[in-house]
Amino acid sequence: ILSMTCSLQRPEGGLAHQDTMPEVTPPEELKSDRDLRLAMIDRIPERFRANFLRPRMIDIRPVSPRSWLDPVKQAPAQNSWFRVVAPIGDDPAMHRAILAYASDMSLLGTATLAHGVNWMTHKLQTASLDHTVWLHEDFRVDEWLLYVCDSPWAGHARGFNRGKIYARDGRLVASVAQEGLIRLRE
Repeated sequence: ILSMTCSLQRPEGGLAHQDTMPEVTPPEELKSDRDLRLAMIDRIPERFRANFLRPRMIDIRPVSPRSWLDPVKQAPAQNSWFRVVAPIGDDPAMHRAILAYASDMSLLGTATLAHGVNWMTHKLQTASLDHTVWLHEDFRVDEWLLYVCDSPWAGHARGFNRGKIYARDGRLVASVAQEGLIRLRE
């Protein structure tokens, strides 16, 4: 289901500021999410393996990889680098569409970090209820982007998450907010 409201404007000057991009390990020094998953596949229950290793069009490099098998309570915040794995050309609309898609890939799980749960070790029902993306600057999604996520609140089977997406040069290119369903099932 997609319901979209769009606000368009011509480029113009004006006041400008942004949050500073955090200093994190560069993506070249990190393992891909796929490689991290492959390293533990023998310990993943058979019923989860196909989903766990499904091919993705986005290469994600977590700065601090989460523990899928032994989750621990931690601050509800995570940083990941990401980029598309295949050439996609120069159409800015395609880059924007893929960024919107990628922005939903790890955001909801941020709220679960504070509780030491995940979909593999607990019976969770999760779904994105609303998801908003604000595009601030031009970018290329075939170049590394840093996704800085946090969750300031969770309760009543809901989690609220925020994200900031930075280009490698430190420009804040997009902001994201999401409320999602996070229901513990019996």
